[in-house]
Order: sequence, then C-alpha cells, then structure tokens
Amino acid sequence: MSDITIDDVGRPEPPLAAGEAATLAGFLDYQRATLEWKTRDLEADGLRLSLPGHPSGLTLGGLLKHLAWVEDHWFTQVLSHAPMPAPWDTVDWPADEDWEWSSAADDDPAALRQIWVRSVERSRAALTEALAADVADPLGSTHPAWGGQAEVSVRWVLAHMVEEYARHNGHADVLRELVDGQTGE
Repeated sequence: MSDITIDDVGRPEPPLAAGEAATLAGFLDYQRATLEWKTRDLEADGLRLSLPGHPSGLTLGGLLKHLAWVEDHWFTQVLSHAPMPAPWDTVDWPADEDWEWSSAADDDPAALRQIWVRSVERSRAALTEALAADVADPLGSTHPAWGGQAEVSVRWVLAHMVEEYARHNGHADVLRELVDGQTGE
C-alpha cells in the first residue's frame, strides 16, 4: 500500500511511480481537489461573482455545477451506461443549453457543493467498476459516446477529465483571486 502525500491546501499528490490507471486517477483527484480548494469556504456571493465585463458569466458556482455534470456525463452515462441522475434528468436542455452554468447562481452553496461531491462519488464508483472489468486491457475498453457516433476508451475519459479540470481550474484561479485575493497555483 502506498502512502498518499497531501499538500498544504489538502490536495492528494498524484503518485510518482504507479501504473497507468493509478497515475491518471491520481492526477484527476488532484485536479478535483484543486477545484474544491478554489471554492472552499465561499458563500453565495463569492460563488456567483463573475469577471467584470466578461459576457460568459463564468462563476465558481457555475464551474462546480458544470464539472458535476461533466463527471456524470462521462462516468455515469458513458462508462456505466446508466441514465443521468438528478438534477440532470429533468432539465429542459433545449430551452437552456447552459443550464448547469446559469442555474448555479440560484443554488445554495452547500447544495451546489453536494451536487458536485455526489457526482465525483458516482464517478469514482464507475471508474472502479470499469477497471475491474474482466478484459485484457480495462483502460482500453471502449464505450459508446456522442449518441453512438464514436467510442471512447476508459483511458480517454480519464485523460479528458484531467484536461477538463485543469482548464477550468485556470478559470477558478482567476475567479478566486477576484473574490478575495487568494492566490496559489
């Protein structure tokens, strides 16, 4: 059993010498923990703050909800082949394609964080199940995506999720500094 090193803000460091699955999952957990850190201890006003004059309305709360949706899309829907859970299953997506972003402003901070935490928990369970599949290369096993137009491997989903979080954590850095001056990374 390997020791996990936790950094000074509570993030688990990715393993330095592990197999491919553990390394990818370690980097994903590090990125998840970075988002948690950047949104930690913020009340509604901090989670709703957007860049002045920026038309996208990007907020830390929106990032939490968007990444919760992304977690459920790739792990629950694509890897597990399960229907999207609440709150995604009742959204009128054609009426608001960016619902996860726009609706976050109305969410209680604790409820918003809980949506993200539950999505991450489902994702971890789905990954554990996918990696336990009785196939020669579980990371290489493929799953239909984009409405069956293509297939993605478990490896691709993990690499994509690291990229998704890393990109949005850059946004989170800027937004958190705008909220209260907190910097780092």
